[in-house]
Amino acid sequence: MLIRTEVPADILQIDRMLRQVFDTDAEAKLVMALRENGNNTLSLVACTDNGEIVGHIMFSPVMLEGEDLGWQALSPVSVLPGHQKKGIATKLINEGFEMLFELGYPACFVLGSPEFYGRFGFATAAKVGLSCQWPVPDTAFMAVELEPGSFSGKFGQISYCPEFAQF
Repeated sequence: MLIRTEVPADILQIDRMLRQVFDTDAEAKLVMALRENGNNTLSLVACTDNGEIVGHIMFSPVMLEGEDLGWQALSPVSVLPGHQKKGIATKLINEGFEMLFELGYPACFVLGSPEFYGRFGFATAAKVGLSCQWPVPDTAFMAVELEPGSFSGKFGQISYCPEFAQF
């Protein structure tokens, strides 16, 4: 399994995959809008030996009370149904974290399952004084420091890129 940065030739294959993985086309539209508007920081794909894209992950900027601290949001994560439960999402997330850290991005947020994302160090953002712009359960909005101390002295509401509100 090869994990690599998305290239333009991958766009249609990623779009088709997202439409297969999710119940609606909202995630596919979101990924396309983030990409088109330059609001994606990092987009990775997981490929088989024959080059088929079987997984995808995207990170985009978030703001704290309008301030850009280099913090990122993880969304979406997708793996083709026939390739799920094989550790592909785990590889994508771990590689994404390594790349974000190397690029100087100190923290990441996610809205999702505490059971799944907790395995990667995500914990409830409310515990460090950070909240989501949308009314979601505290347990579903999580954060992880890629650089220790990134949340020190930081409090307030996290806002996602405008594209998230469109879909």
